[in-house]
Amino acid sequence: MKTRLTELLGIQYPVLQGAMVWISEANLTSAVSNAGGAGIIAAGGRTAEWLREEIRKTRELTDKPFGVNIMLMAPNKEEIVDVVCQEKVAFATLGAGNPVPFFEQLHGAGVKVIPVVPSVRLARRVEEKGADAVVIEGMEAAGHIGTLTTMALLTNVIPQVKIPVVAAGGIADGRGMAAALLMGASGVQMGSRFLLAEECLVHPNAKQKIIEATDTDSVVTGYSRGHGVRGLKNSFSSKYLALEVQGAPDEELTALATGTSKKAAIDGDVDEGFVQVGQSLNVLTRIEPVKTIIEGMVAEAKATLVGAPRLVEM
Repeated sequence: MKTRLTELLGIQYPVLQGAMVWISEANLTSAVSNAGGAGIIAAGGRTAEWLREEIRKTRELTDKPFGVNIMLMAPNKEEIVDVVCQEKVAFATLGAGNPVPFFEQLHGAGVKVIPVVPSVRLARRVEEKGADAVVIEGMEAAGHIGTLTTMALLTNVIPQVKIPVVAAGGIADGRGMAAALLMGASGVQMGSRFLLAEECLVHPNAKQKIIEATDTDSVVTGYSRGHGVRGLKNSFSSKYLALEVQGAPDEELTALATGTSKKAAIDGDVDEGFVQVGQSLNVLTRIEPVKTIIEGMVAEAKATLVGAPRLVEM
């Protein structure tokens, strides 16, 4: 399956693995790249030394392209960028801050730059400054979210930029992939679907919680404070949302939420931790190898695209 994204990155399928803090490491990243997509190591919350080691581990497991996600609100972002450049990773996705000051350094090291953007204005700005592609992530996604849906972003952004656009947020199967491609996207990014990969180190309790969830189990904490985070309804989210409605100070809410992602994903406490997963829950029903996930998704996308003319009589 050839698109502008596959040509840009030298990959077989236009599928990026979304970076998930505490979760996206060498095993998952290499599995996605070996299966024809592009895996991404999540550098958020990690040291530069950890990242360097993880990049080298990934290279031992795959000879295919992979990337690193750089969280620009991280206090050590400069060190993280330095490691990405020194190790000459194929590409970097950048979010949660202004990526433009790092473009020259990354490009100088041969690293392709793919910012994650929440609006037309920012998409056009990073294109003007030299971004190689953009990821547009709708509020259907897991974790920290913006205010626009994936459909709205696809509709608004694609006509306004010339660089490849990658759709993210709520895409978990081949139908979603086909829809994004038909709207003009050059590929998709998925995180939640890979949470149920055999190669994903997320705790079995979290995987089971996702499998048991249905569409109405998705909640967003912190939305009224301008920093919404999407995950599954549980004891933690109920406490947080009650305090949020009561007008609790931000400091109290932050204290309650700090560490809850790791508590769920790594420690397996799915009641007091926050299982961060996107809205497309009803298709997240089974644990499979990454290769099965990607090949099944691509086959479904191809079948959907081929069958599309039969759905409408012109």
